[in-house]
Amino acid sequence: MIALDFSEQIAALRATFEDIRAVIGQDRLVAEIAELSEQASAPDLWDDTENAQKVTSALSHRQSELEKLETTEARLDDLEVLVEMANDGDDQESADEAQAELKALQKMMDVLEVQTLLDGEYDPRPAVITIRAGAGGVDAADFAEMLLRMYLRYAEKHGMSATVMDTSYAEEAGIKSATFEIDAPYAFGTLSVEAGTHRLVRMSPFGAAGKRQTSFAAVEVIPLMEETESIDIPENDIRVDVFRSSGPGGQSVNTTDSAVRLTHIPTGTVVSMQNEKSQIQNRAAAMRVLQSRLLLLQKEAENAKKKELAGNITASWGDQIRSYVLAPYQMVKDLRSEHEVNNPSNVFDGDLDGFISAGIRWRKRDDQD
Repeated sequence: MIALDFSEQIAALRATFEDIRAVIGQDRLVAEIAELSEQASAPDLWDDTENAQKVTSALSHRQSELEKLETTEARLDDLEVLVEMANDGDDQESADEAQAELKALQKMMDVLEVQTLLDGEYDPRPAVITIRAGAGGVDAADFAEMLLRMYLRYAEKHGMSATVMDTSYAEEAGIKSATFEIDAPYAFGTLSVEAGTHRLVRMSPFGAAGKRQTSFAAVEVIPLMEETESIDIPENDIRVDVFRSSGPGGQSVNTTDSAVRLTHIPTGTVVSMQNEKSQIQNRAAAMRVLQSRLLLLQKEAENAKKKELAGNITASWGDQIRSYVLAPYQMVKDLRSEHEVNNPSNVFDGDLDGFISAGIRWRKRDDQD
């Protein structure tokens, strides 16, 4: 006779959900969606393309947030029905399904609860992430590409829009660097805990057989600023270089010099873009990222809030935030929160929820100390 009793767990989940709903503000979301929907339905909306994109993007983001809340509540209701079916019908299949759904809901609730901790000035913004190969030669370049795939898979699993804006390929394997944008509610707040140096230990597929290799890659995460927050940059302060977009191994992917590299001469800040087909589009995208970086640097100088910024990441010994060990044992461990798992392949396939949740909670505790 099956006798499932999840009443305490479900009650705890419902209490947590009500707290989350209050903090996120479901009623506010509904009101904002109604207002944005009215703006989006205006017949002259696309007369101003820039404003239309902002309205439709904001509407999509808020609808996504509301959908998460409504889906979670519906699944809580369904879980109670599943438990009742399992007990009334002595149904093992329903019991197994209820067990799995309880675990899934606990994980969903953890992700939603963590979002309530994201109260920084820039946390709701899209994120621009740059990965750079560090010490370790070709292994580091390969590791940088593994991290790129990891974050893109994470975005895909969570329904986040990810756009690779620039990739610089290494000669033998992997990448020297890559920059990509993740456009989703609270993308910066969520992923900013990934900023820092990542360390990989494995048996190198590129070196002598049986030799363990340690390599490093740096991850920088910045929020993408709104157009209205852009700062003026004198033309004389920017050097513009154009070049031909290229793929792995130096293979040309188009026949025009459409890729753009902007260098801000006073600070040495460099941004490259080659995702778009036209030079004009690449320059506009590069300028927006450059302005985001410079605005953060400006705010750092004004407010001395260095912890909000990407910081100086050297991608070498001494400042790593996470270790990925593939040999002689299997483990991924975050050195700040001490969260660890023994399945690196899942992590490299985008299973980062545990690390991100632990990182955000660690940061919140650190801020309060």
